[in-house]
Amino acid sequence: MKKFMAVLIAAVMVLSLSACGKAAAPAANSKLQTVNAGKLTVATSPDFAPYEFYAIDKDGNPQLAGFDMALAAYVAKELGLELEVIPMDFDGTIMELSQGKVDMSLAGYSITEERKQVMDFSIVYYGGGQSFVASKKTASKFTDLASANNKDLTIEAQTGSIQAGLMAEHTPDANCIQMTKVTDIVAELVSGKCDGAFIETAVAESYQKQYPDLVIVCEVPFDSEGSAAGIKKGNTELVNAVNDAIKKCIASGEFDKYVEEAKVLAEGDIIEGLLDQ
Repeated sequence: MKKFMAVLIAAVMVLSLSACGKAAAPAANSKLQTVNAGKLTVATSPDFAPYEFYAIDKDGNPQLAGFDMALAAYVAKELGLELEVIPMDFDGTIMELSQGKVDMSLAGYSITEERKQVMDFSIVYYGGGQSFVASKKTASKFTDLASANNKDLTIEAQTGSIQAGLMAEHTPDANCIQMTKVTDIVAELVSGKCDGAFIETAVAESYQKQYPDLVIVCEVPFDSEGSAAGIKKGNTELVNAVNDAIKKCIASGEFDKYVEEAKVLAEGDIIEGLLDQ
């Protein structure tokens, strides 16, 4: 029954994404300038369920899903633009946005001063936390976060992420390794190739449902308010328009629905990471 519901939700979300790109939409703001006229070009890293990932539809085909993707569709429709999503590795999303090759990126970004140098941010749309994660085989090595700062332990985090910074801050004496995809980190945790990892809490909880051997050891202190969309730096009109759309999505209750649907869908048949990898 759960798998049937996941497939059903996948179909609904896929249809929603398609409809937002092709169906009639409000007239676009004439002041909006985008990388490709008439389109909202969005970068994402689909290895971050329930934010963004691939759901397998009823025909066995992978479709981009997650509450970031549903939000992207909502924003594009509100702006009267066709949505174009470009999947890539996480650090690539930052690079493409900093080089002005995409209008926006939705990849579970936390707002930092360093990132503000290369992109603008929307308002915070989702308040998530940070966690230190291990497997059942290695969890006994950790009594608290401080115990992970040990030269005999291998600790991992995603390249270019907030978690990589947290790893450097809290476990500088450990053997710290940055991995391109969260899926690779989880695989190494489960196989015993690393002892622990820093992962965003909602993502860690999603992976726990796929991999019961994962254990959230403890919360990691972090003062960010939550996740925001990255927007091409200097495009103030687009920032304002995106913020208005996000506020409307949250106020209407639609975003809460997207989050719940994505969490259920992430328990089903999914792929996390780029399809060609």
